[in-house]
Amino acid sequence: MNTITTNRIRSIDFLRGTIMIIMALDHVRDYLYAGSFLYDPLDLTKTSGILFFTRWITHFCAPIFMLLAGTSAYLIGQKKTKKELSLFLLKRGLWLVFLEMIVTNFGWNFNITFPMFLFITIWALGISMIVLAALVHLPKKWILVVCIIIIAGHNLLDNVHIAGNSLEAFGWSLLHEQQFFTWHKEILLVGYPLVPWIGVMPLGYCLGAWYAAGYNPEKRQRNLLILGTFAIISFIVLRYSNVYGDPVKWSVQKNAFFTFLSFIKVNKYPTSLLYLLMTLGTACLFLSFTEKLKGAAVKVVSVYGRVPMFYYLVHIYVIHLVAMIASAILPGQDWKIWILTKPIWFTTDLKGYGFSLPVAYLLWIGIVVALYPLCKRYDAYKQANKQKWWLSYL
Repeated sequence: MNTITTNRIRSIDFLRGTIMIIMALDHVRDYLYAGSFLYDPLDLTKTSGILFFTRWITHFCAPIFMLLAGTSAYLIGQKKTKKELSLFLLKRGLWLVFLEMIVTNFGWNFNITFPMFLFITIWALGISMIVLAALVHLPKKWILVVCIIIIAGHNLLDNVHIAGNSLEAFGWSLLHEQQFFTWHKEILLVGYPLVPWIGVMPLGYCLGAWYAAGYNPEKRQRNLLILGTFAIISFIVLRYSNVYGDPVKWSVQKNAFFTFLSFIKVNKYPTSLLYLLMTLGTACLFLSFTEKLKGAAVKVVSVYGRVPMFYYLVHIYVIHLVAMIASAILPGQDWKIWILTKPIWFTTDLKGYGFSLPVAYLLWIGIVVALYPLCKRYDAYKQANKQKWWLSYL
């Protein structure tokens, strides 16, 4: 029996919903955990196991979200001509870039003067969608070849660096190197260089062929299992070799557990081949194992997966507001510290603020649960008003 329900694919919604919930944990940790302003949770000389995994597990969110966006684009394209799909992806990509520069940037800093611009998740998603708008005119086999070349080969560029604050350095950073820049009085942080992200969404587009109407579900489940297993084995072999696929090598640590943490600590900025093998391979296995999964938990989690952009935008503002309220309540704190003038991850103004990790987890659960009725209501509104074109942009 197919997993398509009311024109939705349950396993995809469930996976997308799962990563959206996990994603909020990372942002709650950023804004509400005291240690966020002291050191990197992936720093093996300072972190604990639970803190490491609190950050590490959220690494699966962006690549899976990008992959599934491509899969959704393929399914949308089944009802459109290539020209119509290309135009839709182009317009939606430009809209996402606007959302990143204005709506999400304000959500991160709550500063109307816009002292900084963060080129991060939604920016990379938007540009990838614009690239996909061009690629859809090619045969799928050629799109797949382009994806493989970009994803497998981009680490050959790891030793190319352009220092300074020049336009050339900024352009290279947009492509392949995370950096800070200043432009007049604004701070520019390129957090998500476009390569290899522009290869992930088209890869998801190719994956979408397995979800087309009439495709055998058992064959899809088997293909996903094989592909996911291949990706994970490739990750283990390449990572163990320490030869290629990630600019940061793993090394023996103070004990076996921390050596394991070093092994799975792969590079996200820029995203490495090993990072994508680990995360996208896991995504394929998840989709395979949940192909026929049902139940109340699947139904609830899938609500978040059906309104991902709405949830993403709302949760940023909610978490930031909770941080401001917490600052107003805590002794010796000032809520105005949350009108940020530089990225939260690099500020020193917030030292002394925050909660323990268990409290941060409770706040994360509370925020996610509180957003459920809003997401469910918006999902129902979308389903009842499919004829309204603007709903496809949010």
